[in-house]
Amino acid sequence: GTPSDLTAPFDGEGGGALSRATGPGAMADRMGQAKLPRATRVKSKQAADRQITAEQLIREAKDRQEDDYRAAPRQKIVDQEELDEYRLGKRKEFEDLVRKVRWNISAWCKYAKWEDSQNDLARARSVYERALEVSHRNVTLWLKYAEMEMRHKNVNHARNVWDRACTLLPRIDQLWYKYIHMEEMLGNVAGARQVFERWMKWEPDHQGWRAYIKMELRYDEVDRARGVYERYVRCHPTVKAWVNYAKFEGKLGERERARQVYETAVRELGLDANTIDLFQKFAQFEEFCKEFDRARAIYKYALDNVPRKQAEELYSDYVRFEKKHGDRNEIEDVISRKKRFQYEEDLKANPSAYDTWFDYLRLEEGSGTHDQVRELYERAISNVPPAQEKRFWRRYIYLWINYALYEELEAEDAGRTREVYQQCLKFIPHRTFSFSKVWILAAQFEVRQRNLSGARKTYGRAIGMAPKKKIFDSYIEMEMQLGNVDRCRALYEKYLEVMPSSCDAWCKFADLERNLGETERTRAIFELAVQQQMLDKPENLWKMYIDFEIGEGERERARDLYERLMERTKHVKVWISFARFEAVPLHRLQPREEGEEEEVGGGSEEEGATYDMQQRAREIYRRAYKYFRDPNLEAKEECVMVLEAWKSFEQENGSSDDVAAVQEKMPRQVKRRRPVRDEHTGEEVGMEEYFDYLFPDEVGAAPLQALLAAAHKWKKRKVDEESG
Repeated sequence: GTPSDLTAPFDGEGGGALSRATGPGAMADRMGQAKLPRATRVKSKQAADRQITAEQLIREAKDRQEDDYRAAPRQKIVDQEELDEYRLGKRKEFEDLVRKVRWNISAWCKYAKWEDSQNDLARARSVYERALEVSHRNVTLWLKYAEMEMRHKNVNHARNVWDRACTLLPRIDQLWYKYIHMEEMLGNVAGARQVFERWMKWEPDHQGWRAYIKMELRYDEVDRARGVYERYVRCHPTVKAWVNYAKFEGKLGERERARQVYETAVRELGLDANTIDLFQKFAQFEEFCKEFDRARAIYKYALDNVPRKQAEELYSDYVRFEKKHGDRNEIEDVISRKKRFQYEEDLKANPSAYDTWFDYLRLEEGSGTHDQVRELYERAISNVPPAQEKRFWRRYIYLWINYALYEELEAEDAGRTREVYQQCLKFIPHRTFSFSKVWILAAQFEVRQRNLSGARKTYGRAIGMAPKKKIFDSYIEMEMQLGNVDRCRALYEKYLEVMPSSCDAWCKFADLERNLGETERTRAIFELAVQQQMLDKPENLWKMYIDFEIGEGERERARDLYERLMERTKHVKVWISFARFEAVPLHRLQPREEGEEEEVGGGSEEEGATYDMQQRAREIYRRAYKYFRDPNLEAKEECVMVLEAWKSFEQENGSSDDVAAVQEKMPRQVKRRRPVRDEHTGEEVGMEEYFDYLFPDEVGAAPLQALLAAAHKWKKRKVDEESG
C-alpha cells in the first residue's frame, strides 16, 4: 500500500488515545503509583458462589487465542512467460533441495512427481535416473518410476524399468510380482512365464513358487504346474513343499501319484525334525483311501523313529486311529515303548550323554536280543567325544569296556570280544593320550582264554605305543606269577629305559633282585639309580639304598652313602638321620614294620652304643651346627632343629657336662620388628613384628651395638642444641 495507508491507523481515535495515555499528567500519575503501591486487601475470605478451575481458565485462553496462521496467497498464471518463470523458480527450489539433502529419496520423488504433473516425462525420467544413481537399492524409487511409466502407458519403458530393477534387486519379491502382474494385465502370458523362469533361478521362497503354479493353473496348464512342483520340491525339500505337491495330485484325483509323492518325501527327507507333519498327512491320506494297514505301518514307523516330545500329537492320532480301525493289542504295543522313546529323545537332544547310554543299554540287555544290544552298543560307541582331550573320553571309553564284557560274559563270544578290544585300541589316539585300563583288560582277557602269546603281544604293543607305569606293573606281575624271572628283568630294563627318572621303577627292580638274593645285582642297580641326573623321588631311592646296606650289615658302605648324599644335599633331616645312624647299633636300624623304623634310643637295648659311635655322632652334630651357623645361609631354624636333636642325643647317651655344653649353644627367642616394603615401589609402608633366634655368639655384640646407638643419640642431641 501507499505511505498514507501505512500511517492511517495512527491518525484516528487510536492516535488520540495514545497521546492522552502518554501525556505529562498521566506519566506523573503512573510514576506516583509505581513509587507508592497500594496494598491489596481481601475484604471477604469466604468462598465465591461460582468457582473457576484452572482447566477452565486455560481452555478459555485457548478459545480466545487468535489464529496466527495465514495461508499463502494463490498465484494465478495468465500467460506462458509467467508459467516459465514459475517453473524455473520451482525447479531451482528442487535443485537446491536435492543438492543439500542428496540422500533424501523423498525429495527426489517429490521433484519427479512435480515434473510428472507438468507433463514433462523426459525431465521426470531424468530426475528418477539421477535419484537411482544416488541409491539404486531403494525399492520405493523403482516402484514409483515404473508406476509413472505404466500410468502414461509407456509399456516398453516400464518393461525396461522392471528389468533393471529385478536385475539389480533380485531378492525383492515385490518387484517380481509387479512385473508379472503388468505382463498378465497386458495378456502376455508367455512374457509372464518368462519372468517367472527368471525369478525361479534365484530360488525364491514358497510363496513365489506357489504364485507360479497358480498362474499355470489359471490357464489350465496342469503338466506345466506338475513340472513346476517337481522343481519346487527340489529347491525347497521341506515338508510344506512335499505336502502341497501331494495335495495337488490328490485334488486332481491322482491317488497313486499322491502316494508316490509321499513316499518320495519320506525317502528324501529322512528323519528330520519336521517330518512329523509329513507322517500325519501321509497316514491321514491312507486312512482317507481306506488303506488301514498302510496307515498303521506309517504310524508305527513314525513312532519308532521320531522323538517322543515331538510325537505327542502323532501318538494321539495313532491311538485315535486304532480305536476306530484297530484292536487293543496294537495300542498296548505302542504304550510299552514309552521308555525306549524317552531314551531316544534324550539321546537325540544330547548324543554325548553317556550316562543315558548306560541306562538304555541296561534296559536292552535285560529285555532285548543279542543283535539288538549289539546294534545299540554300536550306536553308542559311534558318538565320539568332540575333542581329543582325555577328560572327555573317560566316560566314553567305558562303553567299549562294557561292550567287551557283555560279549565275553553274556553273549559268550570270544571272537567278538577280541574284535571289540582290537577296535577300541585302534580307535584311541595313542599319540595324544591312552588308557592303561583297556590294554590291561585286553591282555587279561587273553590270559583267561589261555592265550599267553596273545597277552604278551598285547602288552608289547602297549609298551611300544603308550608305555605307562600301570602297564609295566601289570605285565611284570603276570610274568612273576608265571615265574619268568628273566622276562621280569628284561621288562624292568625296558621300564627304566623308557622312564629313567622313575624312582619307583628303580626301587621295585632292586627289591626284585634283593628278594632273589642277588646282593651284587641289587647294589649295582642302586648305583645306577643314584647316578641318574633327574629323579622324581630321590629321597625314597637314597633311603632304600641306605636301608639295604644297613640290612646287609655294611656300616661302612652305609656311612659312605651318607657322605655321598651330603655332597648332593645338606638338608637338615639328612644331617639328623646321619647322626642317628652313627649313634645307634645296626641291628636297631634294620627295617621293620612301618612306624617302627625311627624308634631309636627308647626302651631297653640288647647292645648299647659304643664310645666311638657316640663320638662319630657328636662329630656329625658339630659339622651340622657349623654348617648352619654360616651367616650367609640364614638358616637359624634348621640350626635350632640340629641343636634340639643333639641335646636329645646327649640326654640319652652323654653326661651332664655334655648336655650343658649343648645347652650353652641353644639360642634365645626374641621378638623384633622389621620394615614392610611395597612390592611394586619398594617404599616402606609400615613395620611388622617377628620372632627371631639370638645365639650366644651374637649376644656378645649386643652391648657394643647399644653403645653405638647411644653415641648416635648424643650426637644428634648435640647438633640440635647448637642449631637452636
